[in-house]
Amino acid sequence: MRIVPVAALLVVLFSSSVADAQSQSTQDRHVRLNQIQVIGTHNSYNTGFAPSEAKYFAQQYPKAYRGLEYHHQPLAAQLSAGVRQLELDIVADPKGGRFAHPRIVEITQQQGLPADPDFDPTHEMDKPGFKVVHLGDLNERSSCQRFVVCLQDIRAWSRAHPRHVPLFVLVEDKQGKISQLPDAIEAEPWTAETWDALDREILSVFPRKEILTPDQVRGKDQTLEHAILNRGWPTLGKVRGKVVFLLYMKRSAPAYLAGHPSLHGRVLFTNSDPGQADAAFVERDNGTPAVIDSLVKAGYLVRTRSDFNTDAGRSNDTTRRDQLLVSGAQMISTDFPLAEPAPWTGYSVGLPGGLPARCNPVSAPSGCNDALLEPSTNATASP
Repeated sequence: MRIVPVAALLVVLFSSSVADAQSQSTQDRHVRLNQIQVIGTHNSYNTGFAPSEAKYFAQQYPKAYRGLEYHHQPLAAQLSAGVRQLELDIVADPKGGRFAHPRIVEITQQQGLPADPDFDPTHEMDKPGFKVVHLGDLNERSSCQRFVVCLQDIRAWSRAHPRHVPLFVLVEDKQGKISQLPDAIEAEPWTAETWDALDREILSVFPRKEILTPDQVRGKDQTLEHAILNRGWPTLGKVRGKVVFLLYMKRSAPAYLAGHPSLHGRVLFTNSDPGQADAAFVERDNGTPAVIDSLVKAGYLVRTRSDFNTDAGRSNDTTRRDQLLVSGAQMISTDFPLAEPAPWTGYSVGLPGGLPARCNPVSAPSGCNDALLEPSTNATASP
């Protein structure tokens, strides 16, 4: 049986009715989640290095430091500036305190460098629960150190801006050695209980009605992939104001899927490949526009990256950025969003006009109006 792409069917239905559309609600009935494009940030929590930490790191690991010489505003500030995809790296810390004393603090003291501001003045890292960490013992300064606090910050912004397009939150689990220091503390391995605890922590902040889950997308279809390739993703009218959680590490998908075929009962969408039952979201960080466009046209949700290791920010090479902006990638992630340009050249990544979202260049139906996706005047919801 020949499968007709959902987007092709929608063009006929949409073009006749949206030509005269004047309202967001009208457009929301026709444009689907995967038919928009947004900008995201890489390691969204990262606040960079304190002065003495930066001096030590740059001297000892110059190449690594060069690739890490960027930082971001708090999550809510990024969202207010138009970012719609965030990335959080988390480690398991059920007892608390595992990452509360980064060795770089001790090392800078031994080197006789001036004391840096306390990285954890309220002792958040001593509390049990998932922590948001980049490089253990070396680069642990985060705008929200506990995962649950990051989630609370995102939800507070979302509640204050209830008409936003869906926010995408990319979660990267970290296990084992996550630092270049030879004797750095290692992150705990993740067990079945860890994965269940991850879902519980998300649901402790976000009610299910505020999340788009795999179950909602799959509906009565046998697999998630069958649902998105045949019935399609929900319309914006059904998901506006919601958050979509995505599991970044492909190698972690089997553990997260264990006991939950096709993500039944789970919160996050796994990073998968076409042909798999759970395939709905695919990461193609290094993907070419041609590969990305083929996946988007089929119906998948794609995340990619426009720059790596600060190279484009230093050279102002916009080649990949410009290619991706006309591709169908729904999420284009960068170290340098419009509100945080590269300090060396001014390089940044954003949608035309600084929009938080636009109609997807490849998959949006005819007549889709960028201005109606997320108007600048967002009513504030009650607490």
